[in-house]
Amino acid sequence: MLFPTPLLDALRAAPASPAFEHGDRIVTRGEVLELIGRLAGAMRAAGLGPGRALAVRTEVTPEAFAAHMAAHALGCRVVGIRPGYPQGQLDHVLGMGVDAVLVDPATAAPQLMKTGTALSLGPVSGAADLLTHPGGGPPTVSARPDDVAALTFTSGSTGRPKGCAITYRALSEHWAWQPRVWSPVAADLARRFERYLLFGTLASMVVMEFLAPCLLGGGTAVIPQDDGRPLFPYAIERHRITGSIITVPRLFRLLEQADTADLSSLRALMVSGSPIGPRRLAAAAERLGPVVFQGYGQTEAGNVAMLTPEHIAAGVVAPVGRPHPGVELSVRDEEGGELPLGRSGEIFVRSPYIMAGYWGDEAETRDTLREGWLRTRDLGHVDADGFLHLAGRTRDVVMVNAMVVYAGPIERVLTGHPDVDEAYVAGAPDERTGEAVHAFVVPAPGRTPDRAALAALVRAELGDDNVPKTITTVPGVPVSAAGKPDKRALLDRL
Repeated sequence: MLFPTPLLDALRAAPASPAFEHGDRIVTRGEVLELIGRLAGAMRAAGLGPGRALAVRTEVTPEAFAAHMAAHALGCRVVGIRPGYPQGQLDHVLGMGVDAVLVDPATAAPQLMKTGTALSLGPVSGAADLLTHPGGGPPTVSARPDDVAALTFTSGSTGRPKGCAITYRALSEHWAWQPRVWSPVAADLARRFERYLLFGTLASMVVMEFLAPCLLGGGTAVIPQDDGRPLFPYAIERHRITGSIITVPRLFRLLEQADTADLSSLRALMVSGSPIGPRRLAAAAERLGPVVFQGYGQTEAGNVAMLTPEHIAAGVVAPVGRPHPGVELSVRDEEGGELPLGRSGEIFVRSPYIMAGYWGDEAETRDTLREGWLRTRDLGHVDADGFLHLAGRTRDVVMVNAMVVYAGPIERVLTGHPDVDEAYVAGAPDERTGEAVHAFVVPAPGRTPDRAALAALVRAELGDDNVPKTITTVPGVPVSAAGKPDKRALLDRL
């Protein structure tokens, strides 16, 4: 069934069931369905339809989710705008053929509304309020399979976020959006996401990807109010949350405060966004119980593999998981030759829901998509049991004395030391060696890492070129707007 038909069908099937809790509001599935139809009618009246592009920058609300689905029902290309873009990046994103921009009273800004038709969810000066539209009837899907459904953006670590074009056909084959063909892992997630903590931004593919099992599986998405306390763990206690996604830095903070809140309602915590060491993953599962999942994926490919609580309970903590059904992995050497099981190389992914390409960037698309396979630029191997192991990124390298040094293996060696909880490695220019390795470590509770011992450990495991020039102890890692560790901010501390 063409996306978003399965969602519309699920909303019709249980109209009285709560779909969202937003503060004191309960919004039923029937109300969301009516809202999608009304917003679709308003968007159609504003000239939107198949092939037209709607840029969306809103807070996380039931209305905002309905607006996304209304635009998809019409067959629009939804351009998700993350919060925090500097002006240059915002101009870059808005320059991708946008026909209209949708905001709400909390996000409206002149630099957003200068592109195309200005639309809003609520009263905003200079924008047409879609919520005042009298109605559009039951929503119908007029999308075309090979049109682009969404542009979701990479983090912009190179300075310009790349727009990953995801087609309606791809979303129609997506592991999360088709409940009739859910794998046992997807069905289990849907059950555990009975009360799903929804936060962040709907412009994130990860947020939407894991919201799908909740809503399609009959659960309720809970949008927490800001009460001044950390979201994790206190929103879990306050709202009796059963499932959520979480970044690695947030997981570490949660574990530090786990004893201050009641987490007994929790049944699924999906850890994603950056690698986590096996020791810390096992410790998280021991502390929180059989609720910890680990996901591996990319904006270009969606979620590729998943490690379940059952895997972790069996002692499988080194890999990042097994691929979803329909996802194929190929590990290749520098010449593109396929490597056997157990050999490390660059990971290629093929699935029905990988991106069609980077919007407006044919050269980068040709370099990334190879005969139906997507280059992840991640390094790793697949073991005999089908688990994927990561070893670092091809671009996360430091050139030391003209030798390629990968950050990932150094980070794993450092986190393997009992005195270290977290480790982050980055390179910086160096007059003597061209670039030098710099490491930042967060100590384990009550421990004081010895820099000489850590350097000796890296030398013994990886060789002299991999030994960090500096090893700096930090109380925690700064995070980017996307919630990922910010290595640039760490380097600024040197």
